[in-house]
Amino acid sequence: MTQMLPTGTAPTLETERLMLRAHRLEDLDDCAAMWADPVVTRHIGGKPFSREETWSKILRYAGHWALMGFGYWVAEDKASGNFLGEGGFAEFRRDLHPPIEGHPEIGWAFVPSAHGKGLATEAVRALCSWADQHFGSTPTVCLIDPENIASAWVAKKCGYQEYLRATYRDHPTMLYRRAAS
Repeated sequence: MTQMLPTGTAPTLETERLMLRAHRLEDLDDCAAMWADPVVTRHIGGKPFSREETWSKILRYAGHWALMGFGYWVAEDKASGNFLGEGGFAEFRRDLHPPIEGHPEIGWAFVPSAHGKGLATEAVRALCSWADQHFGSTPTVCLIDPENIASAWVAKKCGYQEYLRATYRDHPTMLYRRAAS
């Protein structure tokens, strides 16, 4: 993987309907509400996250930007400024075989009211465009629960192809990879 220079914080990205920006302290309530929703978490860990766990996520995102030069963004509605979700890249160093270390792992989650509107696809396309400019020839990967048909469809529309079925934390998972453009 291309070594990223630490930048400290996420750059702002814009799409037709979304503003993708760095997390802020005041995002905790919106993030905690999203991650506490069983609709959001049913394919991501299988159980709602506590406020404390969500706070740890936000700190982990900031740490990625500080140490790795990449991380997660908040997705907000450009017109209203409302919180819609988050997405980005991470190096989680998962205990997974075969390992995916060295390949930035993309992920995304959106509030239920944003589902089915193409917003995740819009965000992931913007994230992939950013990745193409910053990761050089390094492919990016993602893990998707086999029952998460919506996320698998988003991944495919954005150029990810399934390349392996594996088990992660005793649950089946599909691994997808996208070559840099």
